[in-house]
This record gives sequence, C-alpha cells and structure tokens, in this order.
Amino acid sequence: MAADYLAPTTRELRSLKRAAERAMAQVSDEHFFATLDPETNSIAMLVKHVSGNMRSRWTDFLTTDGEKLWRKRDDEFVIGEEDTRAALLARWEESWKIFLGALESLAPEDLERQVTIRSEVYTALGAAQRSFGHYSDHIGQIILLAKHYAGAKWRTLSVPRGKSEEYNKEFVAKGLAKQR
Repeated sequence: MAADYLAPTTRELRSLKRAAERAMAQVSDEHFFATLDPETNSIAMLVKHVSGNMRSRWTDFLTTDGEKLWRKRDDEFVIGEEDTRAALLARWEESWKIFLGALESLAPEDLERQVTIRSEVYTALGAAQRSFGHYSDHIGQIILLAKHYAGAKWRTLSVPRGKSEEYNKEFVAKGLAKQR
C-alpha cells in the first residue's frame, strides 16, 4: 500500500502547486500583497508561510525535528521590503523543490519510520499527511483570494460553471479513444 501511496500523492501535490501558481498569475502585485482585513493573510503571506513550513518540515525530513531552530514562523506573516513578489515566488519554488525532492526520495518502508515535529512523534506517513493537509488548506486560501481579486477576469482552474456535462462527454470520448 505504501508504494501505491507516494506516486499519486506526489502527482496530486504537483497539481495543487500548479493550481496555486495559475491563480496567483491572475492577480496584480497590489492584490498579491493585499489583505481583506487586518486579521487575514495576503497571498504573499501565505506564500511566505507555506515556503517556510516546507523548508522546515522537509529539510532532513527523516533525521531532524520538523520545526527547525532557524525557522522564524511569526516572521512569515510579516512582509518586509525584501519580500518582493519575485523574491517570494523564488522562495516558493525553492521550497517546493525541497519538499518534492524529499517526498520523492522516500522509499515505501520509510513511511513507517518515526519523525518528530516540535518534539511530537509521528510516523513519516502521519507527518507527511499533516503537511499535505496544511498545504492544501493554504493553497485553497490562495485560490480563493486570487479569484476574489481577479473578479470578472478570473479564468477557471477546472471545469467552468455550467460546462460539466459538456466536459464529461469530452472526457468520456477521450477515454474511449485511448482504449481503442
């Protein structure tokens, strides 16, 4: 079962990354840094936070605590002068490389190994699932904010509203053609 878990999970995570990037591409720099109110995060903050979490959790995943001493989590929710859109997206890309590289390096038997996050013990699978849920939540927030800011200019990331039947017919037709 472990062997069947890693490949589809990695594919799904890559798909989530692409969706977030397609969403972020639809917003201006102004909206990338904007917050809806003082208690919400901007897309920029979410990018910075997810990147910081990935670096901390997935650097030396199997051998060190997932909460690294060098991580400054609270700073991930503060945008400084150095936090340009380009710099944040470069950090995002580097962090995904660390994360996906670590995930792809796991052997099925590694998923049963014990790892720690903030001194709490998990199986590697449990720690990975914890991360996947966390990243999915924040990617959903990024997409929602991007859709809000893009407004009428929003280009859907999946099946357009009112087009499910048309999409399904096309999907089935493609599937049948591949089977022939």
